[in-house]
Amino acid sequence: MFLHPHVPQPQQVDGFLYKAFLVWLKPVAGNAHVIYSAIAFGLLFIQALSLNHLVNNQRLMQKTNYLTGMSYLLITSLFTDWYYLSSPLIVNTLLILVLSRLCKLYNSNSPKSALFNIGIITGFATFFYFPTIAFSILIIVGLAVTRPFRLPEWLMAFLGILTPYYFLAAYVFLTEGWHGYHFPGVAVTVPKFHQSTWAYAAVIVVALTVLVGIYLIQMNMRRQLLQARKSWNLIFLYLFVALFVPFLSASQNFDYWILTAVPIATMSGAAFLYPEKKWFAISMHWSMVLISVVIGYYLK
Repeated sequence: MFLHPHVPQPQQVDGFLYKAFLVWLKPVAGNAHVIYSAIAFGLLFIQALSLNHLVNNQRLMQKTNYLTGMSYLLITSLFTDWYYLSSPLIVNTLLILVLSRLCKLYNSNSPKSALFNIGIITGFATFFYFPTIAFSILIIVGLAVTRPFRLPEWLMAFLGILTPYYFLAAYVFLTEGWHGYHFPGVAVTVPKFHQSTWAYAAVIVVALTVLVGIYLIQMNMRRQLLQARKSWNLIFLYLFVALFVPFLSASQNFDYWILTAVPIATMSGAAFLYPEKKWFAISMHWSMVLISVVIGYYLK
């Protein structure tokens, strides 16, 4: 990512904040395109630390470890589109924060404030990548899973999602900018996977690791606290929504699939931790390392 810096190009479904950020960054970067790579690397590292902290803080696994953060950095290294600066990469930082706050709802002393903040973060994320609005499903189901039904709490979550749009509408109206504003919208399409044979091998290795991780999580879930089991259900739902989002993007770019990296890394961390015989974890780990080196360096 540093030897061959990538200059990001905005797509139709990208939000106006992401496009404005690229416009602002263009003269700053100038001919030093490595700045784009440095920002992307910084975001990936922060996301890995945040996700790992979430897993340890919520005691999603039997003991404290750094395997989730390692898995996140390793998995995002497998596909070149995943370590370029893109709107979904920026959104991942916000969605990890949303997931963290949802996992804490079960014992929250002020759930209305927490839900309002969760809604605001989700609504704000759509300004970078509009299909992120699909993660409203995660909030709705997460609220149903973690807390008994209380209408005021649900209303606070919806109000939080709408609040950024209220301020956006007020700004557009006061500045008379509605003539130049274009709503990004969504387009239901079937994404295509235009990658090399090595990329297909990476998908197979990651899928195998995730399946083993899901099996081991289910096997150890009985020994976990109720809060941890609810958090795992949220992560499974997160994966389902993340797999659905690329179908709302008119672009065929593979970078939009990076939203799946958060739950995949969490499940892969379990696959690396739980097996008593470490041959599976070692073989999967070094297979990913080999594939990432080949795709990221030699295929260039």
